[in-house]
Amino acid sequence: MNYVHLIAVLAIVQFMYFAILVGKAREQYGVKAPAISGNEMFERAFRVQMNTLEQLVCFLPALLIAAVYWPQPYVAALGVVYLVGRALYRRAYVADPAKRGTGFMLTFIPTLLLLIASLVGALIG
Repeated sequence: MNYVHLIAVLAIVQFMYFAILVGKAREQYGVKAPAISGNEMFERAFRVQMNTLEQLVCFLPALLIAAVYWPQPYVAALGVVYLVGRALYRRAYVADPAKRGTGFMLTFIPTLLLLIASLVGALIG
């Protein structure tokens, strides 16, 4: 089994799930498209989705490149931390945006480590 590809797919599925939750929040709080403001709870759901998209831009390439140079189980383990971090980030941000820090760091640090691993791997081959 390719654990790294599984993590990459799960990250995309997680993002899609967050998008579905934004659609549900849009309906629940009466925020008509194309508006992206008007209800704080909708805006929280929307910001989680957008922040996740912003994180994916760095996470996915770093994950896949690091896996070329480093053992797959270690790379995938960092990916699991990222996925858990995103879930915690979402839960905290929707409840109280001021408490999103732990989830954000559990997303940011694995991505940073994967980027460093990718760079080191590329440099030393």
